[in-house]
Amino acid sequence: MKQVVLFPGQGSQVQGMGENLFGKYPEIVALANQVLGYDVVNLCMQNPENRLQQTKYTQPALFVVNHLHYLQFLESNNKPSYILGHSLGEFNALLAAGLFDFETGLKLVQKRGELMYSIPGTGMAAIIGAEYEELKAILNEKFSTIDIANINSLTQIVISGALEDLEDV
Repeated sequence: MKQVVLFPGQGSQVQGMGENLFGKYPEIVALANQVLGYDVVNLCMQNPENRLQQTKYTQPALFVVNHLHYLQFLESNNKPSYILGHSLGEFNALLAAGLFDFETGLKLVQKRGELMYSIPGTGMAAIIGAEYEELKAILNEKFSTIDIANINSLTQIVISGALEDLEDV
């Protein structure tokens, strides 16, 4: 039987994620804390200042928790036949496929999150249930500061741009 692992991306984060995994993999957690310069367990469990909603914290935290879930998966399963990742999860898929080690992947994800976070006055939003062409027409007509960033599925499209216009959309 073929197995598939799909790593989720940003938007799947929740306070408390990884709770049952951090104690199982203390070496990975210690390395993550060293690379990141903060306590990833505290971030995920306590979510100080709502940091899990800030891209520069969200992405590294998800990368770490996704990796811990994968390590747990491997304890009772063979390496999967297929490894996939959605958006940020692509980095976990690349790690699982052996393209780089955990530390390298975490540094890449940390930089990615910092760069995305560093653009002031901007953000992202998922639009549920809109047709692509209809949404594109509305954006072109009324919101020049907003772009379609990703098409997650036929019923979910991610837009990005100026925060004030995102709220209006």
